[in-house]
Amino acid sequence: MRITLPSGTPAAIARPSGAATDGPPPMGLVIAPDIFGLRPLYDDLVARLADEWNMTVCAVEPFPGRALGSDVEPRFAAVPGIDDDLHLRDLLEAADLIAPTSGVGLLGFCLGGMYCHKAARSDRFARIVSFYGMIRVPAGWASAIQGEPLQHLAAGHPERVLAIVGGQDPYTPAADIEALEATGVTVVRYPQAEHGFAHDSSRPGHRPDDAADAFARAHTWLTTA
Repeated sequence: MRITLPSGTPAAIARPSGAATDGPPPMGLVIAPDIFGLRPLYDDLVARLADEWNMTVCAVEPFPGRALGSDVEPRFAAVPGIDDDLHLRDLLEAADLIAPTSGVGLLGFCLGGMYCHKAARSDRFARIVSFYGMIRVPAGWASAIQGEPLQHLAAGHPERVLAIVGGQDPYTPAADIEALEATGVTVVRYPQAEHGFAHDSSRPGHRPDDAADAFARAHTWLTTA
């Protein structure tokens, strides 16, 4: 189901099948999507994880109010305009909506994985999983409102973060992964995997076995305090 957060940002939400309509919600999970934003892939993902993981799940649009289409170039060009603080506000609003009194986790992919690193500066997320999130802001994305993930991690809770990375991913080179681990983040490497290998089965670099393993690790991390 699509909803609108108090900020006006669109989101997709799902609750476990048969979940009670009153009382405290089950554990909440906020999802930060990849650069292509909310689309049917995320409607399906929030519904699947809600049932499989018994959580209320909400995915948040990273480009609210922007009609960017399906081509990647205008989306790459729009990233410098994402304000770290406003994006974190949206993630926190989703967290408060789905789990106002109970634990909440954060999971993100690609661009969303980078914002998972940045969100570690907040106390709100008990556990965070970044799938192939950028560890340093790419040169073409740099702006005054884009802080560096490593700096946000160092100022926050790196010990709460699990980073899932591919060994063939140009967005997470070996030197950056070492810097990420130095902050206290737990890193799991998939040596033969490329960028985006886990969450979208239509991608040519999708690796079903690695994806299944990565999602299992993500679930364990999110549910083990």
